[in-house]
Amino acid sequence: MAHLIEVKDVYKIYNPGENEVHALDGVSLTVDPGEFVAIIGQSGSGKSTLMNMLGCLDVCTSGEYRINGQDVSHMSDDQLSDIRNNEIGFIFQGFNLIPSLNAMENVELPLIYRGVGREQRRRLSTAALIKVGLEKRMDHRPAEMSGGQQQRVAIARAIAAAPPVILADEPTGNLDKRSGADVMDILRGLWQEGRTVILITHDPKIADSARRVVTISDGKIVSDERRAAAVTPCTAP
Repeated sequence: MAHLIEVKDVYKIYNPGENEVHALDGVSLTVDPGEFVAIIGQSGSGKSTLMNMLGCLDVCTSGEYRINGQDVSHMSDDQLSDIRNNEIGFIFQGFNLIPSLNAMENVELPLIYRGVGREQRRRLSTAALIKVGLEKRMDHRPAEMSGGQQQRVAIARAIAAAPPVILADEPTGNLDKRSGADVMDILRGLWQEGRTVILITHDPKIADSARRVVTISDGKIVSDERRAAAVTPCTAP
């Protein structure tokens, strides 16, 4: 089976020369279709740089990165934008919703960029919002929803077009314990349906939801633990 994601000997160097910083220092990693992978590391470990590269928000200084068979290591900004739109569903800590748009419109927005027709766009967005339990909140704007509900809108937006990769960056970071547990339950459910989920976190308890935990420190992968079964995440009392 071909790897969905393949990172080979990747370096990301800032300030090349006398004061250079190796944010990524020879990282190699593969992710297969249907995996649930947590990438964990403390502040300054390189996990955010790795997330940016995996999400095609930045490119490596050297090395190779392939997603779905496409070498994106040296693509132009426009090409990287196309990859982001078609291959990756993003879930961010800060939700990144448009305040003036309601839940349905926020979910539809990436589909507009992908050229999806209006009827299909509405059908996909409705199905995604139902999946995350927001069928009664479709007409509400972000300010009219709780943080947990806003993050569920962001998840619906990420999954509506069924991209090959769901990339979740600290998805529970701005949520209370109960809302965070609900979000992790949704992500685990998506994985159980066969989605590929990559979770970026600094929290070992959040990482315990994943089937595989990759630890990064000082720009290097220091452990890659595969588990026989996913661990049930902590839930609120």
